[in-house]
Amino acid sequence: MCAKLSNIVNDISSILVPRVCFGCNTHLLGGEHLICTSCRNDLPLTDYTFNVENTVDRIFYGRINVKKANSFLFFTENGIVQQLLHHLKYKNQEIVGDFIGEWFGNTIKTNGFIDAIDYVVPVPLHRKKLQRRGYNQVTRFAKHLATNLNAEFRDDILLKTSNSKTQTKKGRLGRWFENKSLYTLSNSMDLANKNVLLVDDIITTGATIELCAKALQKSKNINIYVASMAVVPLRA
Repeated sequence: MCAKLSNIVNDISSILVPRVCFGCNTHLLGGEHLICTSCRNDLPLTDYTFNVENTVDRIFYGRINVKKANSFLFFTENGIVQQLLHHLKYKNQEIVGDFIGEWFGNTIKTNGFIDAIDYVVPVPLHRKKLQRRGYNQVTRFAKHLATNLNAEFRDDILLKTSNSKTQTKKGRLGRWFENKSLYTLSNSMDLANKNVLLVDDIITTGATIELCAKALQKSKNINIYVASMAVVPLRA
């Protein structure tokens, strides 16, 4: 009886406030969640694993010692992934992090190509931005990865010390000079001999990950892996 009542309420809610696809804005059908079947099938999966060299690895060559890097989706301007991340970051739709995190986390677990991870660490927001937005868009994505990898989610290991402006329109060099002291390791943390998965929403130039990894590498013998929801494809 309760299940039937819940279904009725959901049906009425869908009529009054139609659920729409975050990718193409069409109405969702019964059984569809967040994105329609067409958009789900069109999602540009990288199909990268943690055992074969990929283009995400190559972003960090000669810059920072990362054991392995991976991204779940390709990001293109005005594409489905951009729409998903826009809803996540600017429309309070944290469920997008759940959706991508559970899918990617299960994929990583199924592949079984990653070493035992001790901590899953999200790239942090500055406290002022966190207060303004109300959440870190990477948190729920990272938590699902941690659950699937039997690792501990820790958002108190890395701290952001300066509230910088948006990075999207700055070149790699400009970002590096502005951000070179933005991230620091919590004084209470000892990550020696630990395997850490550093997590972000999107990798463009890799500058943010590079800076976070350098902060983490102040601990001895730390192994850093990288995962993100999406990566901007490298231009030929």
